[in-house]
Amino acid sequence: MGRQGKIHSENISRMKNAQLICVSDVNPELAASVSNSDLIFFNSYRDVIKRDDVDALVIASSTDTHEEIIIEAAAAGKHIFCEKPIAPELPSIDRALAAVESAGIKFMTAFNRRFDPSFKKVRDFVESGKVGVPHIINITSRDPAPPTMEYLKVSGGIFFDCTIHDFDMARYLAGDEIVEIYATGNVLVDPAIGKLGDIDTTMILLKFKGGAVGSINNSRKAVYGYDQRVEVFGSKGCINAYNETPTRVIYTDELGVHSDKPLYFNAERYPQSFINEIEVFVNCILNDHKPPVTGLDGRIAVQVAMAARQSYLDNKPVKIDL
Repeated sequence: MGRQGKIHSENISRMKNAQLICVSDVNPELAASVSNSDLIFFNSYRDVIKRDDVDALVIASSTDTHEEIIIEAAAAGKHIFCEKPIAPELPSIDRALAAVESAGIKFMTAFNRRFDPSFKKVRDFVESGKVGVPHIINITSRDPAPPTMEYLKVSGGIFFDCTIHDFDMARYLAGDEIVEIYATGNVLVDPAIGKLGDIDTTMILLKFKGGAVGSINNSRKAVYGYDQRVEVFGSKGCINAYNETPTRVIYTDELGVHSDKPLYFNAERYPQSFINEIEVFVNCILNDHKPPVTGLDGRIAVQVAMAARQSYLDNKPVKIDL
C-alpha cells in the first residue's frame, strides 16, 4: 500500500464492475490508509490470497517480493495485475510466469503509460500507417525529484525503476523489438546516488529489428516538473506528444511568453492511464480476453534494462537476443 497501491486501490473502489474487498501491507498504518471504511485490512498477502471472495489481486509491493506472491496467487487461481518490474532477475520472472501459465489465469504487467490517452494516440497513428514506416523514436522522461534513498537502495537502479517504462514505451510506439542498445550516463543530480553504484542521468540509443533507431533520455531531477514527451518520425510524417500542464493558458508580455509548468509527478500526469489499465484488466477477466500487456512484455522490459546496465558498465553497445 505504498504510492502505487494507494492509486490502484482508490481507482478500483470507484469501479462499477469490480469491488475492492481488502488490502494488505506489512505496515498496518499503510494498510488502513485507503479512504474506504468498508475494507478489510491485512498485514499479510496470504490472508488476501486465501479468501474465496477474491477473484484477482494487484501486486504493488517491492519488486523482490513479486515472484513469491505471483506463484502463491497463481496456485490459488487468482488473476494477477502486477507492477513492474515483475522481478529483478530473469530466472525469477520465468518461474513466476511458468506458474501463471500452469494455472491458466490472467496476468497483466502494469505499464500504465500505454494507456495514457496522448501516448495511445501516437501509437494509433503509427499503427494506422499515417506516420509511415517509423524511422526515429525519441522519448524524454525526467522526474521532478529523485526517490528516497531507501527506495533507491532496493530499486535496482535507474534502468530498472525509471527507464523500464521507456523501454516498454519504445517497443509499444515502434511496434517492433529492440535488438541493440547503448547506454551512457553520469551522476549529476545527487552524489549520494553515485555512492549506491547508480547514476541519475542517462542517454540511451536504440536499434530496432525493422531498422528504426531511437533515443531515451532520463534525469532524476527536472526543476520545472515531470517532463514526459514522445516523438515518432516516419516516412510519411512525424507525431509528437508533449507535456501535460494544469491549463493551456499562455500569457505574453514584454518579458516573454509564459505558461504553466508540466504537471508535477505520475499521480498528477497519468491519472487517467491508471484508471484505464485497471479497467482493461477487469474487462479481460469478465470477457475472457488476453491482457494487452502480458508477462512476456514485462520480461522483455527487464531483459532490455539488463542489457542497458551491461552497456553502461562496459561502455559499448550490447545486442539483445529476444
